[in-house]
Amino acid sequence: MTDIIKLLPDHVANQIAAGEVVQRPASVVKELLENAVDAGATHIKLIVKNAGKTLIQVIDDGNGMSDTDARLSFERHATSKISSANDLFGLHTKGFRGEALASIAAIAHVELKTRTEDEEVGTSIEIEGSALKSQEVAATLKGTSIAVKNLFFNIPARRNFLKSDSVELRHIIDEFHRVAMAHERISFVMYNNDGELFNLPESNKRQRIVNIFGGKTNEKLVPVEEETEIVNIHGFIVKPEFAKKTKGEQFFFVNDRFIKHAYLNHAVTAAFDGLLPDRARASYFLYMHVDPKTIDINIHPTKTEVKFEDEHAVYTLMRAAVKHSLGQFNIAPVLDFDRDTSFDTPYSYKNKEAESPRVDVDRNFNPFDSEHKKHGSSFGGSPYQKKDATGWEQAFDGLENNRADKKSGFSHLQVETDQDAETIFEERESRGNSATGIEQSRSAATYQLHNKYLVSTIKSGMLIIDQHRAHQRILYEELLKNITVKESVSQQLLFPLRLDFNAAEIAIFAQLKESLENTGFVLDLSEENTVGISGIPSSIQESEVSIVLEQLLDDVQHEVPDAGFSQTDVLAKSMAKSMAVRPGESLNEASRDHLVNTLFACKEPNFSPFNKKTFITLTVDELDRKFSAH
Repeated sequence: MTDIIKLLPDHVANQIAAGEVVQRPASVVKELLENAVDAGATHIKLIVKNAGKTLIQVIDDGNGMSDTDARLSFERHATSKISSANDLFGLHTKGFRGEALASIAAIAHVELKTRTEDEEVGTSIEIEGSALKSQEVAATLKGTSIAVKNLFFNIPARRNFLKSDSVELRHIIDEFHRVAMAHERISFVMYNNDGELFNLPESNKRQRIVNIFGGKTNEKLVPVEEETEIVNIHGFIVKPEFAKKTKGEQFFFVNDRFIKHAYLNHAVTAAFDGLLPDRARASYFLYMHVDPKTIDINIHPTKTEVKFEDEHAVYTLMRAAVKHSLGQFNIAPVLDFDRDTSFDTPYSYKNKEAESPRVDVDRNFNPFDSEHKKHGSSFGGSPYQKKDATGWEQAFDGLENNRADKKSGFSHLQVETDQDAETIFEERESRGNSATGIEQSRSAATYQLHNKYLVSTIKSGMLIIDQHRAHQRILYEELLKNITVKESVSQQLLFPLRLDFNAAEIAIFAQLKESLENTGFVLDLSEENTVGISGIPSSIQESEVSIVLEQLLDDVQHEVPDAGFSQTDVLAKSMAKSMAVRPGESLNEASRDHLVNTLFACKEPNFSPFNKKTFITLTVDELDRKFSAH
């Protein structure tokens, strides 16, 4: 029997490794930024074109590399971070496995320029698909500049699975934020398609968060500080009144490394219990420092998951720290048994004796004295004066007449006749939709079940409608029509709204501005990091505007499932989801009838915009079978 196991060529092995390290352009950004941080850089510049598909370039002023190190850096498992297995239990750097550059070079065109401080000239290397094209001496600044071009050029299937540019750019910005927030002593600049998107100077942690998420963020932050033998926790939480309906800003950092941890997220949520508005989520920026020997960060290829030695203790301390911060800054009600200094005796009264209160009384006052009735008392007319009791019988005059009127009161009662009742429920023409084959009589009443379903009778049996999904379908078709025909109705606001967003979110609004205006919004993007709204669609309440726009941003950034490639479709689906009547909301008779009538006037009333059934029917035969079975 011949041997069938073979060693894979290096370029094939690198492409397989790239599948773990490089999932999308944001993965390349993360690896390159972390390498720049590990190199001791103080200024880092990120340049992106076409959401990283054409170019990702990171320029830093770090230590740089010699010509030998520059070539070795593209070999698999070549690293300067560790030298033995024991070093894995005391990591202080970002990267350590030596796979990032090798994996990136296997699926892209890479150009590297680097120079150390001691050398006068640097090194320039070009690699395409793991193949070295050139290595030569080059004049370059101290530090490293690495450009990754034409990502996935030799794996077209992977390139075809990438999302739209707006979604991929959102992921790149997320990675940029995570590295920048963990290293506030380093200045970061980001350019997208030759336009500056972020310019973050060296600062403290609070100022770095404000620079990223906008100036209004400063007033929303509440500091958290707790130092223990197990973990040191510091950072900020966002006040409950500013919590968002979407996921919002939720950041955990362990030893200056961003992580995702559902268990710790539950600890923070538990601390906010009872303080958040309905369906809102807590936002936080929390930094933890622990002994590197007590955590394992090598359990996931992207190193965004961490295993703690004592997770239960960290959970308890995290929950207590956030709870203490909420109480300390009067965000949550607390029981405070400390002495209130406002009740202390002033110094000027310290040696004075208390005086007994005195009450002046007119001892000659007699309420039954006739002279008093005429002239009043010494107090200037007391309310206790004697009243004249004559003529008291007149107070009861007409009492008998009133009793007689009450006895005859029912003689004027009018009773509704049968003829009047019949005119209210008179038979009217039937309603229905030929596409669904459902016909319903106008006289059929519509009922609401558990404030979630609408129940009505049809000729063949019973109709049950999901009010939330039905309203989604109605709004979706209405919004699509308004965006396409551009004949939407807008209601002007007496006092325009001002909503604050970060630079990346403002850029998304700039892309959606025309489509939003076609739905009825009147937007002003002239102010920095602020969206001015002077008009809104007639179907939206003013209090719901921020909720609708936040949900829209979240959907555009992460793409609504099954949204396809149309920006108009994403916009209509997102707004329909936010504006639709919610389960649990009570509807009056007119609203119920209008919803049912409008649903069956839609082009596709059977399904919601997310391909879920809007109604079901129960025929009389089905009901008969259910009863006959028992």
